[in-house]
Amino acid sequence: MSGLNASLGYFLACVVLAASTRTLLKKWPRLAFLSELSSSFMLVACRLEVQTIVEVGEWAGGLGPDVTLTVLSAVLLVHGAVCGDHSGNPSVSVLRFLQLDAAPAATVLAVASHFLGAHLAKLAAEYYWSLELTDMHMIKNLMARECSTSLLVSPTHGFFTEGVCALLFHLAHLLLRRRAALIRVLFGAALLTFLSHTAKGYTSGYVNPSLAYGLTFQCPGFTFTEYALVYWLAPITGMILALLLYMGHIPRIFAKNLLYFHKTRFRVPKGGEKEKKK
Repeated sequence: MSGLNASLGYFLACVVLAASTRTLLKKWPRLAFLSELSSSFMLVACRLEVQTIVEVGEWAGGLGPDVTLTVLSAVLLVHGAVCGDHSGNPSVSVLRFLQLDAAPAATVLAVASHFLGAHLAKLAAEYYWSLELTDMHMIKNLMARECSTSLLVSPTHGFFTEGVCALLFHLAHLLLRRRAALIRVLFGAALLTFLSHTAKGYTSGYVNPSLAYGLTFQCPGFTFTEYALVYWLAPITGMILALLLYMGHIPRIFAKNLLYFHKTRFRVPKGGEKEKKK
């Protein structure tokens, strides 16, 4: 339990940092991309520690699968509550761009902030592990250079798995975007936990390019191109399909509705044209 107590302190530090950054930046809307950076940092830093608990804690710390699943759910729930609309997910930022809700420059800054936040989180986690506060972290520090990849299937199979997970996630995101914040946070955390648990034997269901970059791109087993195909291209593809299913078109690219046809509510009486001619 000492390892879990140290992890809880680490989680708390990440949450305080993200919440403080968001509070300070409320006065400067133009610096919203920094909120995306802090959101990505918190998510990746916490998920790296969750990954440590899964890989090491279950056999070295005596923590069962139920504990790791509960910790993952709590992390996703707190991240959604603290960061709000700043998802820390590049595919969500691209979705807003395609919906005409964000300018090109703002989207580029947001996506760059996501990956920068993920990289900083990776460095922070490695420093935290190097302190070796518990046996679990000492083992993780020794294993850091020989990490296990999250991609446990072929890139083609992984592309399909991540694409389906992203399709479900973004479709739910679009359907719930006008709902109350509490509903969005609760359902979002539950859905991401379900996808991660269901796809853990395939790709881990990250549905987040910057999160995957921080958690598995450095692990041996696949090339950078194969990782990018599964964890970058597949989520974007799933997101585009979800947008097409939800709206029938992509506003940023074309306005014609390809899937749904809107019928007029009012019909012209049959005798109306004859009366006009008379």
